Amino acid sequence: MSKLKEFTVSSARPLPVIVMADISGSMAADGKIDALNSAVAEMIAAFAEEDDGRAEIHVAVATFGGDAALHVELTPASGVQWTPMKANGRTPMGAALDIVTDLIEDRERVPSRAYRPTVVLVSDGLPNDEWRGPLARLLGSERAAKAQRFALGIGADADHDVLRAFLDDAEGRVFEAHEAREIRKFFQWVTMSVSSRSRSAQPNHTVDVDPLNLDDYGDF
Repeated sequence: MSKLKEFTVSSARPLPVIVMADISGSMAADGKIDALNSAVAEMIAAFAEEDDGRAEIHVAVATFGGDAALHVELTPASGVQWTPMKANGRTPMGAALDIVTDLIEDRERVPSRAYRPTVVLVSDGLPNDEWRGPLARLLGSERAAKAQRFALGIGADADHDVLRAFLDDAEGRVFEAHEAREIRKFFQWVTMSVSSRSRSAQPNHTVDVDPLNLDDYGDF
């Protein structure tokens, strides 16, 4: 590695992006899990291409379906080896919220010098475990509460009250996907928003991107 590249890598600050993905059994219907896999993989590939002079985008994927687990440990996007998620089980969203809070609070995985994280919640149903306490813990966490948050409800059965509670923002929008292409559109919105932050002079500040006009940005 050249000295210039070594300096760039060492000076770039992590910008964590954590996806909370519902992979319960209902996600196997209507191509939802396939669309989600493609959209997340596409997002990670786009992040890997970003110039990491100021901010290096790191990605983690926490899944909840049957059990909650880290499908991808927090890793620089350029180093993620994507393995498709499989749909099965129920919807333990509360357990996934605890995993995400623990991750953000861990100063070894998310160092103090990191930019504030982005957390993306995607679900097509209702949690079947106790989620209110874990959500209150995330929103009450000094570090996790500062995260930029996005929410996607897939299909008519998605619990929008839960997704709005996750946003904890009266003006926050729960994005809706009723077909596969809308899942991709949502992740394009997330990709553009995070990429714009990473390129800005102040990556801790959010960048507004209109999700209704994503066609203006072309493909990622």
